[in-house]
Amino acid sequence: MITLALSKGRIFDETLPLLQAAGIEVLENPDTSRKLILPTNQANVRVVLVRATDVPTYVQYGGADLGVTGLDTLIEHGGQGLYQPLDLRIARCRMSVAVHKDFDYAGVVRQGSRLKVATKYVSIARDFFATKGVHVDLVKLYGSMELAPLTGLADAIVDLVSTGSTLKANDLIEVERIMDISSRLVVNQAALKLKQAPLRRLIDAFAQATAARPA
Repeated sequence: MITLALSKGRIFDETLPLLQAAGIEVLENPDTSRKLILPTNQANVRVVLVRATDVPTYVQYGGADLGVTGLDTLIEHGGQGLYQPLDLRIARCRMSVAVHKDFDYAGVVRQGSRLKVATKYVSIARDFFATKGVHVDLVKLYGSMELAPLTGLADAIVDLVSTGSTLKANDLIEVERIMDISSRLVVNQAALKLKQAPLRRLIDAFAQATAARPA
């Protein structure tokens, strides 16, 4: 049995064409089914639905043989024990620093003042500001980051940005782009040895489907 870990939403939806390219069809809709393990048209392949942040952990510890996860999640997890063969180039967005439109971010950074930054991505934020030599106090949040500058909880946020419409609606602006984000295929290293043939076929099918798409 091959177990693939996916999270609901954009990653799930954009992984489906890759699975179809490998001849795999998920037989139930995760939005309407209450099941957390979904069957496919291949008797030896199943999909487990987990939180996006848990995908690398399920794969690392063998709860799944492989999974699809965002680069942001992978960096925060650390990537230990994971084989990372493919950038699938799906669920693309960017990691950025954003502030209220009236906040003088450039001036604060230039003066060397300390910034209070709210984020779910503590490792990414810490490393980014460290390379700039900017002193920050990090506030870890799990909910809507946009609220932090509006309530005075933080001067800035580090968060994923897709269209930027949510920032704009809340009078926030992007001031720095940290990195581009896309989703990666991650594989359990032990499973790759024990189930080499079926996993290699799946990886190769994903690679071909990814290469066939426009860059």
